[in-house]
Order: sequence, then C-alpha cells, then structure tokens
Amino acid sequence: MSEMKVINFMGLRKATTIFSALLILGSITSFLVNGMHFGLDFTGGTQIQVSYSETPDLEEIRSLISEAGYQNFEVVNFRTDQDVQIRIQETGAADFDQVEAAASADRVVDFLQQNSSSEVEILGSGFIGSQVGEELREQGGLGMLVALIMIMVYIALRFQYKFSVGAVAALAHDVLITLGLFSLLQIDFDLTVLAAVLAVIGYSLNDTIVVSDRIRENFRILRKSDPIELINISITQTFSRTIVTSLTTLLVLLALFLFGGEMIKGFAIALIVGVLIGTYSSVYVAANVLLRMHISKEDLMPPVQEGEEIDSMP
Repeated sequence: MSEMKVINFMGLRKATTIFSALLILGSITSFLVNGMHFGLDFTGGTQIQVSYSETPDLEEIRSLISEAGYQNFEVVNFRTDQDVQIRIQETGAADFDQVEAAASADRVVDFLQQNSSSEVEILGSGFIGSQVGEELREQGGLGMLVALIMIMVYIALRFQYKFSVGAVAALAHDVLITLGLFSLLQIDFDLTVLAAVLAVIGYSLNDTIVVSDRIRENFRILRKSDPIELINISITQTFSRTIVTSLTTLLVLLALFLFGGEMIKGFAIALIVGVLIGTYSSVYVAANVLLRMHISKEDLMPPVQEGEEIDSMP
C-alpha cells in the first residue's frame, strides 16, 4: 500500500483564524447596522391565498400590490402555478386582529380583481400577531442556545471537554456567519430559515464529530507524532469523505434553490452557506481550537484501572 500524502492543513491556521475573525466581525457589524429582516412569521401581518383562473404573472401582482400602497410584502406560488400566496407585513400589526386582517385581505383581492383580466378567487386569509412573532423569535433563539449547550455536554462526555469547546466554537461560528449574510443582504428571516439554521448545526456537528473521532483515535495510535502532525493526518484521512458528502449535499441544495420556488429560497440559501462554512469550520475552527487549548495524548489516553498495572506485570 502506498503511503498517504499528508496535507498540511494546520499550516494555514493563523491565516484562517484571521479570516474567521473578519467574517464574525463583519456579521456582528451587520447585525448592529442593518439588523435582521424578519419575515411575517416573526413580525406579524396578513397572509392571503388566492387562485387565478389563468396562470398569473407574479411580477405584475407585485407591482399592483406596491401600487396599492403596501411596502413589505411577498408574492409566491404555492401548490400550482395558478395559486398565489401573498404575505403582507402590516405597519400597525400590533393593533390588528383577525377581523381587520380579513378586511385587508378583501381589499387586496378586490384590487387585484379590478386590475386582472382573469378571475381571482380568495382561498383563505389569516393573520399572525406581532406578539406571536415575538414569542417565535424568543423560542427560536432559546432553541439554538439549548441545542449548543446539549451538544457541548454530549461531546464532553463522548470525547473530552476540549473537543466540546472546539465543536461549539465551530457551530457558533457557522450560525453567526450564516445569520450575518442574511443580515447583510437583508434576506427575509422566517421560520423556514430558522429551521435551516438548526439543520446547519446538525450538519456541521456531524462533520466535526467525524474529524474529532479520527483525531482521538490517532492520538492513541500514533503516539510519537506531535499534535499538529496528528491533526493534519486525521483531517487528511477524513477529507475525501468530507468533500464527497458536502458536494452531494450542495447539488441537492442548488436544485432546491434554482427550481424550488420563492417559498424555500431562503431555506436553500441558509443551507448552502451553512454547508460551505460548516465544512470549513470542521477543519479550521474546531481543530484550531484544539491546538489553542494544547490538546495532548495524555488528554485522550484511556484511564488506567486500579490494579491493571500490577496485573500486566510478568
């Protein structure tokens, strides 16, 4: 068997540390300057579902709604090409109720009917209050925090506490940068995007655990190698698996982004960014933290049971 060529991943650790720091700093700056562009799920507003007798032009519908005086809205197909979902963020959402939302929906549908050559039928309408949106925001943030804490506890028990710090640092890195991109580009952040961010945590964690498991095993087997060399060997051994998994996942996500429609475009963007940054962080964030915390073979050697040394003597 030919000897494996070890890639010096850790030779770039200083440059990647600066790169990650700049990305995180940029994300935090965007949060402070731009904030998050929350969707209807979190801000409150009216959702209207209509059906056209002929396939409508979504851009024309957007222009009409804009002419009607609405600014923050979303128009997408659902179910079929003739069914349209309109989501409007009401400026006074805190004072709105279901009756006013229904009246607002009727006004929108009447306006669309007056300016359309095809028949427009309302399928349903609903309203999400700002209080519900605020609760969803808080619960979503709490859910991510609890997930990170539980992951940290699991990895500390499964591996060693230094691995748990590295894994959680990588996950926090991925979430911050993904959210930072949404803040920078002012892409709607709704429940589907929140679900994608939680999926990013799971994907990145899986990749990090695979690398961490190989690092732990190599620390026990290759005892004469120094930590940097050991980590390079471990990442090289798992690199092909990481690349194949990431590429196949990205192919599916690109298909969703291109052909999945407007309703899941934010979901696809969040996952695409998450997979790319998660693959990077499992190599250059989690492993880098291990080196910063001076991981050694003594940290990973199984504990010697009492009397074991005496039993092993000849």
